Amino acid sequence: MMRYLITLQAPDRKGLVEQIANLISRHNGNWLDSEMRHIEGFFAAILQIEVPAEHIDDLIEGLECIEGLSFTHAKAQKVSEPDHTLRYQLVANDRPGIVLQISNQLNSIGINIEKFSSQFESASHTGIPLFKANFGISSAKALDEEQIEQALYTLGDDVLLDKLS
Repeated sequence: MMRYLITLQAPDRKGLVEQIANLISRHNGNWLDSEMRHIEGFFAAILQIEVPAEHIDDLIEGLECIEGLSFTHAKAQKVSEPDHTLRYQLVANDRPGIVLQISNQLNSIGINIEKFSSQFESASHTGIPLFKANFGISSAKALDEEQIEQALYTLGDDVLLDKLS
């Protein structure tokens, strides 16, 4: 079995995930990991699958036949898990460039972003636009939680940060 990373995008419609799952199953594939979202009428997904090498071409051909679906695929390798990981939730007033600011701060202290999910929403009582992010970070060396928090709090007085694990 070979591992593949597949990214998918299509106008959202009922049954699309089932259609993709059926295709993977018909080619003796195993759905390992995924992130899927519905955003502004579109379905977007990242899948990690295992498929026998002799079936990948047929699977790709099947994906090409799904109406409106665009995708990329790449052979993947199993990578060892990082030694040190943490998860955080950050909430701040929304502003252009906030993801760049977060990534700059983490990169400046040698931290890798492993997983990042963000949402835009309005504060319930004030209607102020808010940016919310859940993210996982890692490093080969022990993580200095105080240094991480200090780096993220430099983004502004409006930043709320919770360590999730």
